[in-house]
Amino acid sequence: MTISVIIPVFNSVETISSCLNTLSNQTLKPLEIILIDDGSTDSTLKVIKDLKKELPNLILLTQTHQGPAIARNLGASTAKADILVFVDSDMEFDQGFLSQLTLPIRKKTAQGTWSGNEWVKNWQNIWARCWNYNQNRRTSRMIGNLTSQRPVFRSILKSEFVRVKGFDNIGYIDDWTLGNKLNYHPKVTTAKFFHHNPNSLKKVFKQANWIGKRPYKLGLLGTLYTIFKANFFFSILTGIFKSIRFLSPRFFIFKLVYDLGIFTGAFQSIKGTKY
Repeated sequence: MTISVIIPVFNSVETISSCLNTLSNQTLKPLEIILIDDGSTDSTLKVIKDLKKELPNLILLTQTHQGPAIARNLGASTAKADILVFVDSDMEFDQGFLSQLTLPIRKKTAQGTWSGNEWVKNWQNIWARCWNYNQNRRTSRMIGNLTSQRPVFRSILKSEFVRVKGFDNIGYIDDWTLGNKLNYHPKVTTAKFFHHNPNSLKKVFKQANWIGKRPYKLGLLGTLYTIFKANFFFSILTGIFKSIRFLSPRFFIFKLVYDLGIFTGAFQSIKGTKY
């Protein structure tokens, strides 16, 4: 069975080279790597075009800025392989990642898989560490444990993806929508990969702002509750507490910036802004 790797890309000039290099060095080679540029405004496209000369199986698609769900669906619509693998442009991969991730599908014991064996790549950066501290993680592990289950498909049979018409375009948690429509969970694997957390306060704000725009279970009430939780008073209290807990004074600054991003994102979502 063949594999198409699909990567939505938006202003990823710092990470896209490492992402593609680790994908090109896999023990199980993909048939194609499909990049969908989601309206980047930096030099990401130039970097990709330069790399394309060295990677013959690299396919570049472009679209106006519409978010990762639309980008992934576009990539999937052109994919030629039996198995679709969805990753992000700020990830890097162990050499056996594709092999381990897709093994249950290739052995026909599952129709889709995921992995919680995810680690922070830029752990040496203080803001990247604070991102984990904010989620009560003391180490560079991104997920609680290797057997954690989530309705997020890292790989799936293309036929199954097409059957439910791909991802819904709802913003930050759009990758959960596939599992909700399939009505079954992906099989857990231990395929190892790495993720770059935001490495500057500017990036912390932008990422938190995007997270804040996500849909909430209680609708408008959930959005208003998020705005309430992210107010300046609670940010100060939480910032002080966790700065002491994790012995990281700069977490206090991180928390103020992060919560400001969540606050403004949630407020913007009331007006219908997704990106």
